[in-house]
Amino acid sequence: MVYFSSASENTARFVAGCRFQDEGINVYRVPLKASEPALNVREPYVIMVPTYGGGVIKKAVPIQVKRFLNDPENRAWIRGVIASGNTNFGEAYCAAGDIISAKCHVPFLYKFELMGTPEDTAAVKNGLVQFFGTLEPR
Repeated sequence: MVYFSSASENTARFVAGCRFQDEGINVYRVPLKASEPALNVREPYVIMVPTYGGGVIKKAVPIQVKRFLNDPENRAWIRGVIASGNTNFGEAYCAAGDIISAKCHVPFLYKFELMGTPEDTAAVKNGLVQFFGTLEPR
């Protein structure tokens, strides 16, 4: 699991609630600041991202995530995407997931609003355990 969380830490709290490590799933965070060392992931992963842009689809994917995925080695290992968003964004709700799915040719696995619900946390955790269990190398 690779995730990006802004300074609000909403996505970080969601990921912590999933307790992926209890299931043997490694968790990596895309750095928030450009001054932090770049993240290099060399194993299959699903990326979880918040949707930015306040409803402007062109601005939906955080720049930090774009930078991470523009590294061909990182992009080679992506297997799926999960996105959060705000239903107030209308058509742009969870648009970051749509964009990453289309550009990286991976399935958009799940979407949830803001910090998610306990049902979202359980669905994502159980879904990823099952997803990684059936994954074949690319």
